[in-house]
Amino acid sequence: MIPTPRIGAICYYVARIERTEAFYRDVIGLDVKRMDDDGSGHSWLMARISDNVELIFFQKESRTGDSPIIVFDLPEGGIDGVIESLAAKGATIVTPVSEAPGGWSGEFADPDGYVLSLYQSEKAPRRKG
Repeated sequence: MIPTPRIGAICYYVARIERTEAFYRDVIGLDVKRMDDDGSGHSWLMARISDNVELIFFQKESRTGDSPIIVFDLPEGGIDGVIESLAAKGATIVTPVSEAPGGWSGEFADPDGYVLSLYQSEKAPRRKG
């Protein structure tokens, strides 16, 4: 079980980051910020839609249509143990714990194949206890 689950972000994979930025900024009216992914030159977008939920957009043509992905935030950390627990209970791990902008993430699928994601800040411990 995910400890104290709350949605922290909804992630989209998009074909063209500039087109997506213009649409969500100019058509929808969101305050869209362009972010730099660890200095690699790959930017991504973030738009806060409430105090607790962000829309995040990554350019990744190979995965467009595979999104959105709901991201559950783990403010207390422990992502490694949570992913291990999900796997032990039979969940399909889609992406093992790996680096994400500002922290760590891991993805798993529900019984119908919908991908759900976990995220924790790099400031929180990866293992609890």
